[in-house]
Amino acid sequence: MLTEEDDVEINALAARGWSVSAISRHTGRDRKTVSKYLAAPKVPRVPAPSCLEPYRAYIAARFEDDPHLEATVLHRELVDAGFGRAYTTLVGELRRLQLRPVCLTCAHRRGDAVTTEIDHPAGEEIQWDWLELDAEDVPWGEPAYVLVGALSHSGRFRGVFCEQMTFGHLAAAMHQVLVALGGTTRVWRTDRMATIVTPQTGRITPDAAALAKHYGTQIAVCPARRAQRKGVVEKAIQSLTRSWWRTAAVATLGEAQRGLDAWSARVADQRTRPAGTVAEIAAVEVLRALPVTAYPAQIVVERKVSRAALTAFEGNYYSVSPAHAGKTVTVTWRISEAVLRIVSMHGEIVAVA
Repeated sequence: MLTEEDDVEINALAARGWSVSAISRHTGRDRKTVSKYLAAPKVPRVPAPSCLEPYRAYIAARFEDDPHLEATVLHRELVDAGFGRAYTTLVGELRRLQLRPVCLTCAHRRGDAVTTEIDHPAGEEIQWDWLELDAEDVPWGEPAYVLVGALSHSGRFRGVFCEQMTFGHLAAAMHQVLVALGGTTRVWRTDRMATIVTPQTGRITPDAAALAKHYGTQIAVCPARRAQRKGVVEKAIQSLTRSWWRTAAVATLGEAQRGLDAWSARVADQRTRPAGTVAEIAAVEVLRALPVTAYPAQIVVERKVSRAALTAFEGNYYSVSPAHAGKTVTVTWRISEAVLRIVSMHGEIVAVA
């Protein structure tokens, strides 16, 4: 059997007037083989149907929702739907069939960005940033904020949903992320967020300094207009948003937190790196031990008690006396004590949880 290259060469030589014997001597093929291929009818080859045909409608819908959907996310979704081919096959078919819509903005910017690879020693740095979700993008109809902490060396990250971005919420979320990661690093890297840096002076706030001293770490603030310095956490937020949040089946803040925790362990930790998966690299990354207690920050928010005498806080509901139904109360939570107090407008403690 001849290869496509041999078939093309034989037909080209025949078109130039070469005899079968001359072609046979030139190519080293038997005369009967050459004659057979020259006499065979030229039937155009019909390409086999793409392995993506059963999924084309779904792929088109996903790209309509998000033209920048990452192929790794799409491959994971298709595998769950029964797709049995490799990631490289998916990428090749997407390109061959031109299924991904063209983004003129991305095409214009391609090749302009200049990045620098920064070495991150194990246990050296954790990067922090907020993901802000507008009320219209949240199923429960209220703004939500996710504090994401990512280890710069391994890329492992965890996130905590918060109702606000106050210092108390920041300190509580940081402690939960550190517990989930298994310790802290020598340096915390952040951008110029108002709870860490005073906007007027560019200096670290007293509260942030006390927080860092409690955990025995340093705070490194990214220079102005250089947000790419914390690219690990930026990439983590991008992965979290595109791979999980846009299709997350959650209805409350509590469900969102549980879903994020499960996705982080099941999907985010299994991302591959040259040295292994993120989970494997993080398993040998030595972190500093955490203090016995969390930083004694305090979260104070006002809530209106429902008609069922329930007060909502951080995705949970707490029961109070029916006499307070419909009234405004203050919810106070001191992180280090892990005690929640609900106080009436007159200063009366109506519930402790």
